[in-house]
Amino acid sequence: MRKGKFFRHFPFSLILIIYTLFLNGATSEDYVVGDGDEWNSQANFLSWSTKYNFTVGDILVFKYVKGQHNVYEVEEKTFRSCDSSSGVLAKYESGNDQVKLTEAKKYWFICDVSGHCLGGMRFGIDVKQANPSSDNTGSNDGSPTSQPTELPATPPSSSGRGTLLSESWKTGIYTLAFGVLFKLFC
Repeated sequence: MRKGKFFRHFPFSLILIIYTLFLNGATSEDYVVGDGDEWNSQANFLSWSTKYNFTVGDILVFKYVKGQHNVYEVEEKTFRSCDSSSGVLAKYESGNDQVKLTEAKKYWFICDVSGHCLGGMRFGIDVKQANPSSDNTGSNDGSPTSQPTELPATPPSSSGRGTLLSESWKTGIYTLAFGVLFKLFC
């Protein structure tokens, strides 16, 4: 009789373990650079980059018209000078580039089209290790972990729309899936 109870509750235990694994792996976010303004010369990237706390595993999505812009991941010296003759770590030119933030460090990005970097198409972010107990929209004290880098003034962003799928939505989806699986197997 005791053995029967164990196997009766085994599917529930298995579902609970899988559910926990999904929640621990659901901490990364996709960020559209510039939000609704995307990657263009009219967006304010200093303002955009300070709105979020970036963590290892997050993905930056650069959306732009191919041929009009590009994205270079660069060293800080190249970022500050906007001279891409050296210090370029990676080049992206597809118009829908996805850059996974693979390590905790400072990342620097510029547009290498003539005049764009000096005109404000550049930003730097400080990527931290993921903390599974917090979300990526602010730290416990309300201050962002990204360290802004002063840039020349750029026009303010005309759109404050965010394009993130928040952790609360993810948690809700996983909870719903858990409930459905629980009903099916228990």
